[in-house]
Amino acid sequence: MTSTDSRTESVHEVRHPGRWLALAVLVLAVLLVAVDATVLGLATPFLSEDLKPSGPQLLWIGDVYSFVIAGLLVSMGSLGDRIGRKRLLLCGAVAFGAVSVLNAYASSPEMMIAARALLGVAGATLMPSTLALIRNIFHDPRERSLAVGIWGAAASAGAAVGPVVGGFLLENFWWGSVFLINLPVMAVLVLVGVKLLPESRDPNPGPWDLVSVLLSLVGMVAIVYAVKEAAVNGFGLEIAVVAAVGVLALVWFVRRQLTLESPLLDMRLFHHRGFSGAVLADLLTILGLSGLVFFLSQFLQLVQVRSPLEAGLIELPAAVGAVGAGLAAGYVARRASVRSAVATGLAAVGAALAACMAISADTGVVALGIALFVGGLGAGLAFTVTADVILSSVPKEQAGAASAVSETAYELGAALGIALLGSVVTGIYRGFTAPADLPAGVSDAAHDSLGGAVEVAARLPAEQAAPMLSAAREAFTDGFQTAAAVGSAVLFATAVAAWFLLRGQRLEEGLEHP
Repeated sequence: MTSTDSRTESVHEVRHPGRWLALAVLVLAVLLVAVDATVLGLATPFLSEDLKPSGPQLLWIGDVYSFVIAGLLVSMGSLGDRIGRKRLLLCGAVAFGAVSVLNAYASSPEMMIAARALLGVAGATLMPSTLALIRNIFHDPRERSLAVGIWGAAASAGAAVGPVVGGFLLENFWWGSVFLINLPVMAVLVLVGVKLLPESRDPNPGPWDLVSVLLSLVGMVAIVYAVKEAAVNGFGLEIAVVAAVGVLALVWFVRRQLTLESPLLDMRLFHHRGFSGAVLADLLTILGLSGLVFFLSQFLQLVQVRSPLEAGLIELPAAVGAVGAGLAAGYVARRASVRSAVATGLAAVGAALAACMAISADTGVVALGIALFVGGLGAGLAFTVTADVILSSVPKEQAGAASAVSETAYELGAALGIALLGSVVTGIYRGFTAPADLPAGVSDAAHDSLGGAVEVAARLPAEQAAPMLSAAREAFTDGFQTAAAVGSAVLFATAVAAWFLLRGQRLEEGLEHP
């Protein structure tokens, strides 16, 4: 047999025959989890009216889902390597559907926060499994780049499609419907996934270290909580204690991984400059995009007084840009370079945020659409290339753990985008001057959130409601502009850092053997 014939035979051996149909199932899972992270943005005014959460409770409802996912992803990625990625994905899908019902029928802010946290636990089983299965289904690096591009397009577009889906549902049903939509999708995923997805796992995984799982969760949640609370309420003793607990837990986690024979996460991966640069770029890309979409949804409804569906459709260009860039990302990174693609993507997200510094109640649909398209384009490009870099850096036996790193960056970015940028918005918003003749309880509710101000205004005489709403909307807009400026500066700085950190990094070219 000639070397050419041997090469051709090897190609057929390593190419899973149903790989593209299997990819469609995986994309369905990641799209749903990504949609669920942002669909709540449009439902916030309705949820506020029904459950009457305080400002801090509203932020927790928005970001606890991502916090929990970020805290558990590394653990769940490692668990998938051990028990089987397909098994973990399908079990997680069943749990995700069941907990969605609990979210839909939550009757208090506390119950809603708990339900969102449980949804995060279920979501943490889905995300690393999808990317790890791609790593094990697609052995040709060019095919894998396209598969990761499709996966990345779904992940990026899901953040922007969420408001459209939410808008349609909220126009026709109550706010709980944004969670019940998960049920039929998860049913299809499980029924089709059982037949189409191949099982894969690490053949020599070692034990699953529960102490490391606990340290990872405590460390991630404590750190993000401390950052959020310090930005909103200032740095006090209680926050310092929580931050110290988080830092100690993460330090202990890292030290423990270095001593374990079978760690949850191989910390030596971070010695690679390209790997670390890709993770940083991954995190900050999503930080910018998720913060933009979350607060723009409220701005469009509560400041520009648009319907939920109209607001969702205005945000659709971000999804279009993300899908297009995700599909082309592998080609662009090979034709130019990895660092050019990632730095350009980060700069594009920064430019979209910079454009929001000029946003006002009179800003038109076209201007918003252009800014969102540019932001989606940049996010799709940067996120997809960095995911490919991260996934290609490890042996396929460790695909779950490496995928979890990429997904942790994604979810932590989403959580921090809402928490940090939201803290800036909230801090400035609460400083607005309300009319002096407002009752104390009404004034407090109005200062708690813009949704609260709109709600109490409906019960006030017109001569009181109009000036209060005008001041509240102006303060929210000022906060949004400032948050956009902060986010823009961070993204431009990251683009420069990525240019240096990813120097010499390339995507794989040749066919690998299993």
